[in-house]
Amino acid sequence: MAIPTPPRTVAAYPLLTLTALLWAGNAVAGKWAPGHVSPQAITSLRWAVVCVVLWLFARRRIAADWPGMRGHWRLVLLMGGLGYTAFNSLFYAAGAYTSAINLALFQGSIPVLVILMNYGLYRTRVTSGQAIGVLVTLLGAAVAATHGDWHVLATLGFNRGDVLIFIACLFYAGYTIALPHRPAISGLSFFAAMALMAFVTSLPLLAIEAASGRVIWPGIEGWAIVVFVALGPSLAAQLFFMRGVELIGPNRAGLFVNLVPIFGAGLAVLVVGEPFGTNEAVALALVLGGIFCAERLGRGPGPAFVEPAAPRDRPRL
Repeated sequence: MAIPTPPRTVAAYPLLTLTALLWAGNAVAGKWAPGHVSPQAITSLRWAVVCVVLWLFARRRIAADWPGMRGHWRLVLLMGGLGYTAFNSLFYAAGAYTSAINLALFQGSIPVLVILMNYGLYRTRVTSGQAIGVLVTLLGAAVAATHGDWHVLATLGFNRGDVLIFIACLFYAGYTIALPHRPAISGLSFFAAMALMAFVTSLPLLAIEAASGRVIWPGIEGWAIVVFVALGPSLAAQLFFMRGVELIGPNRAGLFVNLVPIFGAGLAVLVVGEPFGTNEAVALALVLGGIFCAERLGRGPGPAFVEPAAPRDRPRL
């Protein structure tokens, strides 16, 4: 007799699947943006839209949690500036030089980068399965970056976009390992604070872009891209993910990030019309295989489920 699926799991699966789809859609938007809106303009406008929406619909909750954030403003500023502003700026700049498939594939390396950075900073134990996952995923990233031409490694002739997206992933990995140190407030209010810091820290970069004459303000298509990345990958996906973590816990919810490279590659082919050849297939298989090794084979003894944060830390959506 089959064991019925718990209602919390049934509710979490579609939310987390949609989260991965929206994050993958950001790769397609990053490829479409050049020529319609410049990297710093889309970054600033994206977080401006998020801040306005959050203030309109959640300002009472944010105001109630504000005293708990004031003593942590430096951490919030750093996390919002690096995890959101720097990541987004480099991500959209990379879209002018590399493919949407590569934008999605390189995001698959973030969990592995988190493992490496946790070990380097905190000496967090790395299991043999995680070590294998690191090597396999980095090999997949190398295939994506070199497009199967291994002479690139000898000459260091990487595509500029691939280098930019890899640096962006390093910033986001750093943001991820800082998350456990966030103040004990609701996830919604913390996200709102980081969105505000992301907008503030994006303004100097926007000013530099404008001063250099490279700023492109959005037209109709540009605004469509801005609104999509603001309401989809930025706002809705973050709230869906927080709700999914609340329902089934962070360990199980985190596995759904593995869908981003799959959805990203599919959207790049179906929506952008990019070719999907042998090199892309090998890179995708290696990235997903490496993540599988790191997350499945790399687990040590202990419960598979970790209880979510205390109720005061859970977002009230």
